[in-house]
Amino acid sequence: MKMRLAPLKIYTGISLGLVAAVFAAGLWFLNYLDTPITMAQTEQQTAIINVAPGTGVNRLANQLSQELGLKQPRLFAGWVRFRGEDRSIKSGEYAVETGSTPRDLLALLLSGRNVQYPVTFIEGWTAKQALQNLWAVDTVQATLQGLDEKDILQALQSPWPALEGSLFPDTYFHTRGTTDLEILRRAQQRMLDIIDIEWPVRAHETPYGSPWEALIMASIIERESGHQAEKPDIAGVFVRRLALGMRLQSDPTVIYGMGETYEGVIRRSDLNTTTPWNTYRINGLPPTPIALPGLDSLQAALHPAPGSALYFVSRGDGSHQFSDTLEQHNQAVQRYLRNNTSE
Repeated sequence: MKMRLAPLKIYTGISLGLVAAVFAAGLWFLNYLDTPITMAQTEQQTAIINVAPGTGVNRLANQLSQELGLKQPRLFAGWVRFRGEDRSIKSGEYAVETGSTPRDLLALLLSGRNVQYPVTFIEGWTAKQALQNLWAVDTVQATLQGLDEKDILQALQSPWPALEGSLFPDTYFHTRGTTDLEILRRAQQRMLDIIDIEWPVRAHETPYGSPWEALIMASIIERESGHQAEKPDIAGVFVRRLALGMRLQSDPTVIYGMGETYEGVIRRSDLNTTTPWNTYRINGLPPTPIALPGLDSLQAALHPAPGSALYFVSRGDGSHQFSDTLEQHNQAVQRYLRNNTSE
């Protein structure tokens, strides 16, 4: 009987050994998955990797080994394939944070959370400035450079008669390789969405025949003042002047009409030179906006403050002095002109 039990003891010993080995291997593998990758020392808290479209899991694992220091790339690739997620990894740029584990890395690659880059359009910029800034961002693919405004509007399928004023000033995040057309479409759609909200609730006494005219007024307000609190007052002045048949006489419209010839000073000859935008020489609103208006300026244009002022002049600190009569205005001009000159 004892002779017959010997093989059973041997087999039992082998089985227990296999179980122990498998258990140890499992613990080692779990430890591998949850051990932070030892990335190259860098002052940055993240490392950027670019997963090209169509990259296979073996090639990707080798790339992660070379660029991030991932250990056991074959094991990583086999694990991904075993999970059935080798075809679910999304291409693009990823920011891998210091301390990431192989498990974290796979979750990131499956998420599609690509690195986002900003491009900003500033309130008060012209469309030309916005385009120049857009094309200066190296993560944006330029497809519209060299086209005139008419062609750009056609590419955008824009409902507006001009590009000026139709782009909402904001920061737009994008992935590397996003086209300028896509970003401009987002900026223009954002303006359309805001107009759809703000136009129906406008004050009834506003003199605009269309949202386009409101954008024109908003752009003038944007260029006249950076003080949010006084923008409705400036809008009130302009609306009252329009109602009385007075010209707007806005210096920023003169500057816009001067284009590249403007050198920082408006001369009397500039005020007397007729351009489509010179509101010292034309009646009513100019044909297009003169800048990208922000939400504050658009809301001011649609909700002008009540009052009796018909004039305003800069105090030299960014704010303005409002006056009801031309005599009061001329006195204010002399006072603040003298103060600014003495400084």
